[in-house]
Amino acid sequence: CVQCLYYFQYYKFLIHKGYLKYNKMSKNRVSCKIGPSVLNADLAELHYESQKLLDSGADYLHLDVMDGHFVPNLTFGHPVVKCLRKKIPDAFFETHMMVSKPEQWIEPMSDAGVDQYTFHVEPCSDVPYVCRKVREAGMKVGLALKPGTSVDVVQQYISEADMILVMTVEPGFGGQKFMKDMMSKVQWLRNNYPDLNIEVDGGVGPSTIQACAEAGANMIVSGTAVIGAEDPGKVIATMRDIVESSIQKHQLER
Repeated sequence: CVQCLYYFQYYKFLIHKGYLKYNKMSKNRVSCKIGPSVLNADLAELHYESQKLLDSGADYLHLDVMDGHFVPNLTFGHPVVKCLRKKIPDAFFETHMMVSKPEQWIEPMSDAGVDQYTFHVEPCSDVPYVCRKVREAGMKVGLALKPGTSVDVVQQYISEADMILVMTVEPGFGGQKFMKDMMSKVQWLRNNYPDLNIEVDGGVGPSTIQACAEAGANMIVSGTAVIGAEDPGKVIATMRDIVESSIQKHQLER
């Protein structure tokens, strides 16, 4: 009937625009993705530094946006991201929004060419609303947890998200020591949501990647360990091998 055809076309439109998303409990396989953070790079050479990371094997760029309120530090905003997008048109950009009002920057970041908008649940009074606005703006949704935030807080929102970020340091500064006790959050998420994209960020490098991989993280943010390496490509490849091996092990155990 005409009405049925209308609803079918409307449903296809919603999927195309990203307003409807796949069920995270389906049998979609997770894969390893390495996204270096540019926080400790030479920001005066951001385009060069970012391209170098991509040429070294990075799957995406993790862009840390800080407002000086939610965290005490201040980095850069959508104008810088927009300029970087003009220089690097095809890479996947994830912005980690360490801001007090995540809803305020959705449209500017979408206009800047961001692919995934990851925001913290802590300052947000209406997480589903922000998730919906992010998706309507054409971006994927990431939800981030500070170390002191229980994983239970995000459980009710997992169906709204494309990825959960478990911070393994306090957000706001690079170069901090890795918090291994955060791996219990990652392990709980992986055990309960086997096909969920789980990201870790903070103090992650060759010496800590094994713990992250064994807990179940598949999206790896690494800043100092990659940026400061003589051979960033070797560090990325080493971490990728460890994570992919762990993913295969988890899949065999299911």
